[in-house]
Amino acid sequence: MATRKIVSIDQEKCNGCGLCIPNCAEGAIQIVDGKARLITDKFCDGLGACLGHCPEDAITIIERDAEEFDEKAVETHLHKKHEVPSQLHPQAQPKPQPEFTGCPSSRVLQFQVPKPRTESGPKESSASQLSQWPVQLKLVPVNAPYFEDADLLIAADCVPFAYANFHQDFLKGKAVVVGCPKLDDIQLYREKLTEIFRTNSIKSVTLPFMEVPCCFGLVKATEDAIAASGKNIPLKKVKIGIRGEIKPEEQSGTAQRPRTFAHSH
Repeated sequence: MATRKIVSIDQEKCNGCGLCIPNCAEGAIQIVDGKARLITDKFCDGLGACLGHCPEDAITIIERDAEEFDEKAVETHLHKKHEVPSQLHPQAQPKPQPEFTGCPSSRVLQFQVPKPRTESGPKESSASQLSQWPVQLKLVPVNAPYFEDADLLIAADCVPFAYANFHQDFLKGKAVVVGCPKLDDIQLYREKLTEIFRTNSIKSVTLPFMEVPCCFGLVKATEDAIAASGKNIPLKKVKIGIRGEIKPEEQSGTAQRPRTFAHSH
């Protein structure tokens, strides 16, 4: 043990968003019980690369008695996290799935959507097209398995309530994240979406948003995140009126549309 600089995470401030995790090259941080925590002192080099990615300012560098940083232990730890099964070709290895250690409401789930019945008979309620959990942008891990090779739906919170056929017209066949730029931290959205785009092979993005002014914050955050990711991801923006109608493209209020394509049902 020696007195040295090491990361300290304020558990009161931490909201468990996980933005610090991909920015810790040593893999020293995990989400435990819905909060970011150091796995062990010896994995933390104290440099603080994760500091600038915490939207709650919950991470600081302090000096305290701590186990010495162990580079060899870190290499072993990272090797185990990314180990390729011997029976698989390296290019065929499955994407590592995040280990769940937090709140049940944010447990990553992926499930099959029921196929529609074709035989005649009494009309039934429409089947849900949701194929994952969670859906809140603040809760989804950036490396969730359902993001890989996905068509991503980024929906404003109010859209499913206003647009009656949301599941069939927007959600079907897509991974989804939802959020409200008026109630949440838009900078957090921008940073997390950037990591999702950068980390995964997103094929396209569909963005239904409400006509109210605050909703344009979600549009701007998405456009900025795609640009910051360095990828050319097609973006389709659909403006929804408060009565549930799709507003004409020319009235969507976004000045630039370098990555849009035509809306279809």
